[in-house]
Amino acid sequence: MPSARVTPRQIAAAIRNVPDFPKPGIQFKDITPVLADPRLFAGAVDLLTDKFKPGAVDAVVGIDARGFIFAAAAALKLQAGFVPVRKKGKLPYRTHEQDYALEYGSATIAMHVDALRPGARVLLIDDLLATGGTAAAAIALVNKFGAQILEAAFLIELKFLNGRGKLQDLPVRSIVVF
Repeated sequence: MPSARVTPRQIAAAIRNVPDFPKPGIQFKDITPVLADPRLFAGAVDLLTDKFKPGAVDAVVGIDARGFIFAAAAALKLQAGFVPVRKKGKLPYRTHEQDYALEYGSATIAMHVDALRPGARVLLIDDLLATGGTAAAAIALVNKFGAQILEAAFLIELKFLNGRGKLQDLPVRSIVVF
């Protein structure tokens, strides 16, 4: 479906703000209206991948869970493999793991040990860049494979949380910035 006319402003207008979810004080950015509109969904994937042609990327790495939606669609468009980064214990095969800090505590993400080859050209995609902890952990995981991250792309960036600063010197692109 052609979506060349979709703009970041149109995508931003469809993102629903849900106050006090999942807890009081949080303003949750609900992307389901974007996903429900095939034109906006295709346009979002186009915007996330527009710097790359098929064959330029070996793998699209998507971060659990909403990042999977965009990363899998981007992988198909770019004729690349899709590699999921999941929460610890959710992948069935042997994994590499990476711990990272949360506001209150820590978490661990994982990738299968055979998910990437050394030198693989990777596009990292997630739906949201907030504090940057999860994305930084995913970058560290990809680096364990000796793969090359071409870019980290996000549908939404919450700029006031300064997550971009945790993403090393990688090219970072966000479609909608709040």
